[in-house]
Amino acid sequence: MPRGTLSGKRILLIVGGGIAAYKALDLIRRLRERDAAVRVVMTAAAQEFVTTLSVGALSADHVFTDLFDRNDEHDVGHIRLSREADLVVVAPATADLMAKLANGHANDLASTVLIATDKPVLMAPAMNPKMWSHPATRRNRATLQKDGVAFVGPAKGEMAESNEAGEGRMAEPLEIVAAIEALLDIRPKPLAGRKIIVTSGPTHEPIDPVRYIANRSSGKQGHAIAAALARLGADVRLVSGPVGIADPAGVTTLHIETANEMKDAVEQLLPADAAVFVAAVADWRSETSAGEKIKKAAGEGPPAL
Repeated sequence: MPRGTLSGKRILLIVGGGIAAYKALDLIRRLRERDAAVRVVMTAAAQEFVTTLSVGALSADHVFTDLFDRNDEHDVGHIRLSREADLVVVAPATADLMAKLANGHANDLASTVLIATDKPVLMAPAMNPKMWSHPATRRNRATLQKDGVAFVGPAKGEMAESNEAGEGRMAEPLEIVAAIEALLDIRPKPLAGRKIIVTSGPTHEPIDPVRYIANRSSGKQGHAIAAALARLGADVRLVSGPVGIADPAGVTTLHIETANEMKDAVEQLLPADAAVFVAAVADWRSETSAGEKIKKAAGEGPPAL
């Protein structure tokens, strides 16, 4: 167990109101395993999913919930909370919390702390795929990134809602911990100023809108390499095929589907100081890709490759 990697670091965790709030409990435990001090702010919606009692027991500290709490605010507590931390982490970062910070709203304790802080902010988004892909959410993320907010995730996968899947799952607690460690790492960066391209994951070569040629590559190796290079200070550009894991923290990630798209993406990123090609590019692709599902026909062979 990697004890001590966050020794002496103070993390202010803001828990937003989403079903992924239950993962915040494990995140607190993982941070404390690494000797971080964790203070928690919970939105009113977050308290509908997990209790302050559980959060307080795991963090071993008072849980802050109310901007106008008589005990917490006697010394302007929201300012104190925002400054007495090395890093502010928002997990889950809901569409609402992202929108509030992107547009400068401060109408509860969580949003007020985010506006008042002068410390780095890391967000771990979690929401329905349609909410994540909504133009408003995309604009808000772009604004927050421009303002210096770091992101980890979201990942693709099944949602809590029945028959819902896609990009929007909150990054797993250990992925968030890795992002926190990277942001707080003050060690020398020997690759600073170097641009490195990494490819990762499989490619999907379409046969028709339903079928495609692919492989079982998870992308874990390529993503791990990209994350390690970023920790060494490199400007890493990751070209990733379809995978179910979160984008690595501190890495600019481009998502593609086919081998040709990967080739084009890599060429557009040139020039670079180095490249690490570990993607599992498909060995074959269909000679033509049908515009609609190919129906079975007697005596007809497989599509030409």
